[in-house]
Amino acid sequence: MATRRRGEELEATILSAAWDELTENGWAKLTIEGVAARAATGKQVIYRRWASRGLLAIAAMRHHFGPMITAVPDTGSLRDDLLDVMRRMAARGRQYPPDMLHGLLAEMPGLEGEFFSTLPGVVAAILRQAAVRGEITDAVLPDRVVSLPIDLVRYQGLRAPIRWTDVSDADLDKAFAEILDDVVLPLVMTYAGPRPPRPQA
Repeated sequence: MATRRRGEELEATILSAAWDELTENGWAKLTIEGVAARAATGKQVIYRRWASRGLLAIAAMRHHFGPMITAVPDTGSLRDDLLDVMRRMAARGRQYPPDMLHGLLAEMPGLEGEFFSTLPGVVAAILRQAAVRGEITDAVLPDRVVSLPIDLVRYQGLRAPIRWTDVSDADLDKAFAEILDDVVLPLVMTYAGPRPPRPQA
C-alpha cells in the first residue's frame, strides 16, 4: 500500500515534477495537469499551493537551483559588490530554459511581488555596507534606484535570453561595466555622493 505524501515531501515531489516538465517540454507545454500527472497527485493539490503555472515555475526553479545569493557580497567596494550580483544573475540565467523567461514576462502582472522579491534587498544591503565604508553618504535611496542594476540585467535576459549562453564572460563583464559605470553608479552618486573630506586639524 502506497504511503500518502504530505507536507515538504509532497511539495518537493511536485516541484521536481514541474522542473522536469519545464526542461523536457518547454514553457509553452507546461501545464498544471502535466505536472500533476508526473507527480501522481491532483490538480487541486497544486493549485492550493501555487495559484498559477508562473508561480509554480518560479518555485520549481528555486527548488532545483537553491538560492542565487546565500550571503550579501562584501568585497570592500560598492562597484565590485554590485558586479558580483550581476555575474550571479547571468550565471543563473544561463541555466534557465530560454523560453521560460519570455513566458514569465507574459505573466508578470501576477508574479512581480514573487519574482522580484529577493535581489532588491541584497542591493539595499550592499548600499548600507557602502555607506558604512564611507563610499556614499546615505544608503536610503529611491526604490527605483535600488532596483536599477538588477532591472537592467534582467531586461537584457528577457530581451534576448539565448545570449546568456552565447556571450562570453568577458563580454558580459564589459556590458556590466557599462551598466555600472555609465548608469547605476553615477545615479547613486547623484543621490548620495561620497562624503567630503574631513578638515585638517
